[in-house]
Amino acid sequence: MSFTFRTLAATAAIAFALPAFAADIEIADPYARSASPTSKTGAAFMQILNHGEADRLVGVASPAADLVQLHTHIEGEGGVMKMVHVEDGFDLPAESALSLERGGKHVMFMGLTAPLAQGDTVPITLTFEKAGDMTVDVPVDLERQPGAEMDMDMDHDMDHDKAHEDDMGDSE
Repeated sequence: MSFTFRTLAATAAIAFALPAFAADIEIADPYARSASPTSKTGAAFMQILNHGEADRLVGVASPAADLVQLHTHIEGEGGVMKMVHVEDGFDLPAESALSLERGGKHVMFMGLTAPLAQGDTVPITLTFEKAGDMTVDVPVDLERQPGAEMDMDMDHDMDHDKAHEDDMGDSE
């Protein structure tokens, strides 16, 4: 067997082993945070852009916490919002975006293995039904203000020098 044939065979095997739809999923503006340096919980937020066919975000994992889940908020009795684990994940329609943001859908870290410190990164593996696994290094941004998520239709600067408000407990 020639070197060229082995090289081509190995390249083809690797290409076919990769998720077919991974190139169609793009992660934009990810960040993670916790309420304080001593918090045992935290969350990650991002925009998931689907440039291809419909898919579904079905799972999440990270070495940053003992338990990592997909969460959302629902209205409970008396209009009180409560956070719940979404076992079935989130739909990601074709040619659309899924916003993981404060007060809505997000990645929840429970039992942080280390404090989330400003400027650190947290590896998160997102699992899609069709696209498979995608690992993202998510920067920790403890200074991000609520509502400062990137507008995917507009190009603007983010003001990271604003005074930090600790709203983690109220907004997750």
